[in-house]
Amino acid sequence: SLEIKEEQLELKLEQRSLEIKEEPVELELDLMKEDDCQLGSQQMVKAEAEGISQDDNQEVFKQEISTCSVCGRNFNRKEHLMVHMRTHTGEKPFSCVTCRRSFNRKNSLNIHIRTHTGEKPFLCPRCGRNFTSKSSLNGHVRSQTGEEPFTCKSCGKVFICKTTLTCHMKIHTGEKPFPCVTCGESFQESCLLTNHTRVHKGKKPFCCTICGKSFTRRTHLNIHIRNHTGERPFSCLTCGKNFNQRRYLSAHLKTHTGEKAFSCLVCGKSFRKRHNLSAHVRAHSGEKPFSCITCGKSFSRKNSLCLHKKIHTTEKPFSCIICGKSLCSSNGLKIHMRTHTVEKPFSCITCGKGFKWKSSLYIHMRSHTSENPFTCITCGKVFTKKYSLYIHMRTHTGEKPFLCITCGKSFSRRNSLNRHMRTHSVEKPFSCIDCGKGFKWRSGLSYHMRTHGDEKPFMCITCGKGFTEKYNFDIHMKSHTGERP
Repeated sequence: SLEIKEEQLELKLEQRSLEIKEEPVELELDLMKEDDCQLGSQQMVKAEAEGISQDDNQEVFKQEISTCSVCGRNFNRKEHLMVHMRTHTGEKPFSCVTCRRSFNRKNSLNIHIRTHTGEKPFLCPRCGRNFTSKSSLNGHVRSQTGEEPFTCKSCGKVFICKTTLTCHMKIHTGEKPFPCVTCGESFQESCLLTNHTRVHKGKKPFCCTICGKSFTRRTHLNIHIRNHTGERPFSCLTCGKNFNQRRYLSAHLKTHTGEKAFSCLVCGKSFRKRHNLSAHVRAHSGEKPFSCITCGKSFSRKNSLCLHKKIHTTEKPFSCIICGKSLCSSNGLKIHMRTHTVEKPFSCITCGKGFKWKSSLYIHMRSHTSENPFTCITCGKVFTKKYSLYIHMRTHTGEKPFLCITCGKSFSRRNSLNRHMRTHSVEKPFSCIDCGKGFKWRSGLSYHMRTHGDEKPFMCITCGKGFTEKYNFDIHMKSHTGERP
């Protein structure tokens, strides 16, 4: 999917800025420019000797463009094309004498040798960090300044590195020149194919020296190590907040700009992240592609499935220090802690009402907009909450999953069962603050409270007599209609 492609590109960008690259394209382009200058100077000398004007010489330059027969990429020099062809043929004529690793460019070998010597000649002037190649330093500096000078002409998306833009363009062209010989799946870049083949071989060559966890990609290991070190190298220049991954910083920056580039074609709702839009679209389609292999229950989000799986393992590693309740996730514990405090961090911008949970705020906002996004496909009734629609559907299916263990009566709602259970007990949880009388239901207490005051909401329009309860009012009305002797 497009979402997976974008994620692969983000990981690719992270990889290119943090580790030695086998084929540093930006540096390759720099070398090509240097070669152009050298060769150009040579040709200018030759042209002057032969009496060819500078304009005529420029025409000769234009005619010397060479095109790759595999991918159609153009080059100013045949030498550059010859080097580029190695990316298609897999030829790697330059080998490291220390570890025998091979490369398709001599310059790539020179950069790799620095991993053995420890040499990092390129210094970041902002943070003092050293890099083995100039292209890695350039990408790092842009990540600090937020500069994104390379723009996609098709969709307008901007990138820090030209290499990443080149990779991104393949999404629009659909080009995947690197196929897997095992399963046939094709990839946009050779490094993605290399990572993919490890899935078939079960290889995880990158191991954490601290906890022993292994990874198929070096980038995943680098990100994982930050969990141990606490390193957060990506900083927001607006608020100073730090992140351990560049993609988290990119997503955070949109909270300052208010940008929501991904819109739902069904309802028009916009999102900052593509995966949030994908999950939202499933609310309209009802698609639940993530299934539990234990019980078969399906989910629209992968993280919901991950949390669900812990139900089967009884794994609840996060405990509340106040009540001792255990939860499956740290976020769940964070939300639970609000039940012990008066904290209501989510406020309505229209009326100022506060809520403990973001979901409650979203539902409340619909009371101002009159939005009812959940529609019953049977009767057309609309609801503000998805759960309300779920409960309503039982009126059509006749489902009553809540069973009274005392009398066997079934109910469609849990709260209906809870009210019913009081008929079997002497429990009276609702007490009058004036006289202490107890009631099984809140409605009974509400009627009773009127006996202590002058409130009589049910008024007879014929004689003006008032009643505290509707039942007594209905009986009285019959005295006017003649139904009661």
